[in-house]
Amino acid sequence: MSSVEITVVADAEEAARLVAQRLAQQARAGGHVVLTGGSTPRRAYEIAAELEPDWSRVEVWWGDERCVPPDDEESNYALAKHSLLDRLRGAPARVHRMRGELGREQGATLYEQELGSLERFDFVLLGLGPDGHTASLFPGSPALDERERLVVATGDELHPHPRLTLTFPAIARSRLAVFTVAGEGKREALQPVKAGDELPAARVTAERVIWLVDEAANGSPG
Repeated sequence: MSSVEITVVADAEEAARLVAQRLAQQARAGGHVVLTGGSTPRRAYEIAAELEPDWSRVEVWWGDERCVPPDDEESNYALAKHSLLDRLRGAPARVHRMRGELGREQGATLYEQELGSLERFDFVLLGLGPDGHTASLFPGSPALDERERLVVATGDELHPHPRLTLTFPAIARSRLAVFTVAGEGKREALQPVKAGDELPAARVTAERVIWLVDEAANGSPG
C-alpha cells in the first residue's frame, strides 16, 4: 500500500524548487533516479544542478521517451541533458538513456534488459498530462494492464511519436515517486485523480507517493 501525500504550493517555481531540493538530496545520498520531461522538471533540474553539482553517486534513468533521436527537441533526454547533465561538475555514475531512435520494440526490449536485476529506484519524478496520463501511460492503452514487463512501447493517433515507457510494475519498485502538477491547464485532470478515479496517474504506487500541486492546478488557495 502506497503512502500518498498531496502538498499544495504557491506556483510552478515553488514546486520546481522543492523537487530540486529532493533531487540534490538524492544526489548526495546516491542511488537510482528516474527523470521525466516537462517545463516544471526542466526548472527543477536547473536548480538542482546549482544546489548539488556532483551527481557521481547516482545512476540516472528515464520514465518515458519519444521514439526520436537523442538531440531532438522533443526528447526527454535532450531536455535533461541541457538543463541538468551539462551543468554538473560531477557526472552521474551512469546515464541510462532510453534509445527511442531504435524504434518501439527494440528500444523497449533493450531498456528492460538494461534494468536487469535492479531491485528498486530511489526517486522517480513524474508529471500529469491533461488527459490524466503519467510517464507515457495513456488512458485506454494496453500498457495499463501490463503486469510482467517493466518497459513497453506505447502510442496512439493523439500523440505524434511512438513512445517507450516504464510500466506500473516498474514504477512500483520506487522508494519515492514525486508528481509535479502546475498550471490551470492541469486542473481538470487533477480533480478526478484526487477523487480516486481510475485515470493512469491515480494508479501509480510506490513506497511513498508525493503530489506537489500548485494553486492554479489545485483550483483554490493552499
